Amino acid sequence: MNKYERLRSDLESTGKGKMKAFGSSMLPILKSGSQLTFEKAPEYKIGDIVFCKVKGRYIDAHKIVKTDAHKGFLIANNHGFENGWTRAIYGKVTVGEFQNQVIYEAKR
Repeated sequence: MNKYERLRSDLESTGKGKMKAFGSSMLPILKSGSQLTFEKAPEYKIGDIVFCKVKGRYIDAHKIVKTDAHKGFLIANNHGFENGWTRAIYGKVTVGEFQNQVIYEAKR
């Protein structure tokens, strides 16, 4: 079981999970190596940073940038690159920590 499958399993069974995310696609909001706390939510909206699957690939921390009643959610990084549309969202980032400091908290 890889880290994505473990997080998905945690979210499905307990509604919460944690995972480190790497890369620069979400700078300056999240830094590479951030420890992210995810929670399952009853609904997701534009601006939420989510863990999802797009075109068969796990996306661990990109934003919802558009919604459509038929297509679902359009996922993109923080630099405008669109991953694509999905309906498979497993949870959203509620807290992002880097070097033991909170650098991101989701609006409630």
